[in-house]
Amino acid sequence: MTATQTRNRYRASIILDLRDQAEAVESVLARLKETLKSVDSSVVEEKSLGQKSFVRVTDRKNPNGIYVQITFEGPPTAPVAFREKLRLDRTIKRILIQSA
Repeated sequence: MTATQTRNRYRASIILDLRDQAEAVESVLARLKETLKSVDSSVVEEKSLGQKSFVRVTDRKNPNGIYVQITFEGPPTAPVAFREKLRLDRTIKRILIQSA
């Protein structure tokens, strides 16, 4: 009997902080997709939602951020592994991963 690996669908909502970076949003998205591939996940859809102002501003010098959404499929361990790989990345301000 072969064991089939369950693959779930997730949506990652990410706020980027590119103030001091010369990197474009497209290159950050490409890097995020490569990170998802490294945790055995496949990207279903990606959306750049543009720059939006924060409801609660924690830093007056940074009142807004660039929002992106990535929908991906992967094993149940993929969200934790993806978040852990992005933990020290300075271009990521916040990340929220939900089941889709």
